[in-house]
Amino acid sequence: MNRRGLLAATGVLSPGTRLQPVSGTQRVPSIDVLRGAIMVLMAIDHVRVYSGVPAGGPMPGVFFTRWITHFCAPGFVFFAGTSAFLYARKHGGGVSRWLAVRGLFLVLLELTVLRLSWTFNFDYQNYVMAGVLWAIGWSMVALAGLVLLPQRVVLAAGLAIVFLHNLLDARAIGASLHGPALALWQIFYGLGAIGPLKILYTLVPWIGVTALGWSFGAILDRRRACLLIGAGAIVLFVVLRATSLYGDPRPWAAAGPPAMAPLLRFLNTAKYPASLQFLLMTLGPLVALVPIVRRAPVLETFGRVPLFFYLLHIPLIHALALIVSKLREGTVDPWLFGNHPLMPPDLPPGYTWELPLLYLVTAIAVALLYPLCAWYADVKARSRNVVLGLV
Repeated sequence: MNRRGLLAATGVLSPGTRLQPVSGTQRVPSIDVLRGAIMVLMAIDHVRVYSGVPAGGPMPGVFFTRWITHFCAPGFVFFAGTSAFLYARKHGGGVSRWLAVRGLFLVLLELTVLRLSWTFNFDYQNYVMAGVLWAIGWSMVALAGLVLLPQRVVLAAGLAIVFLHNLLDARAIGASLHGPALALWQIFYGLGAIGPLKILYTLVPWIGVTALGWSFGAILDRRRACLLIGAGAIVLFVVLRATSLYGDPRPWAAAGPPAMAPLLRFLNTAKYPASLQFLLMTLGPLVALVPIVRRAPVLETFGRVPLFFYLLHIPLIHALALIVSKLREGTVDPWLFGNHPLMPPDLPPGYTWELPLLYLVTAIAVALLYPLCAWYADVKARSRNVVLGLV
């Protein structure tokens, strides 16, 4: 059986899909560029955490500083699914095991390395964050089971989760549960805390996004399909948002403080858990951009090693915040050693940075990360080391 027949039989390739020739070094430049852009936007948001600038609000500058970074988590998760599909197309077999191992590895990183990077403290008994790597990791574990089914089932599961999860009444269901059942509900959809584990990213929406990213891998070389899907998602977002018919916990007119402008309210969709409207708003433009974006060497470099970038950028940004504090205040503020970003201590008076400083520190962080990412991308491309393959 040839490679097309093998992949079709296992559900990786749908009948009629055009199969791109795959070599040991081939990548999809547009995906790498978009993932690189996501990494840079992510750096903006994580500098914001240590700057004391709030996560949105009625001021346009602050609102859009946060809003533009909303594309990060959906894109990070969606393209993780697409990358898994490309891995399967390249290697042919063993993808389910690879997904499970990589997923559990990401969860381990979240609960250990990333937790320390965020806080620079060892208060593990009171604070462990379930962030985006937690969501991607468990979503990959779920995908490890889904990919054993036909491709159309993976697609149907992804669509069902993303489009129907807002039918769940999280508050009512959570109020009816206790003990282990409540803990599982919080992990999968209800948010909240389980002992020291503070859940920021619940799993249900993101498992769906990962499954859709996997399914997207089969058509990413079809320009017309990408444009139609992306544009369709944007149009559907506008219709659902304008009518407040479905897909977000709050009508758009009530989505924000009284002083917030109507346009900002319209864009102020719910991320925790990620609502249908939030996902349509963010994934639609990203999918539409896949056949449009052109080569951008710096972004492409970041996009080739997104996990490496992610692991480095948080401790680097945290360290830069310590330097800024020393330069501005003459001392390193203890606030920076709190349990960021979910349980920081009270913000010190006068600490909040102005937006130009926030963006300057982001630019410095990105500039420092580029040579490291370029080096690692080269090492990874030439190496067959299993551990390097996970990062």
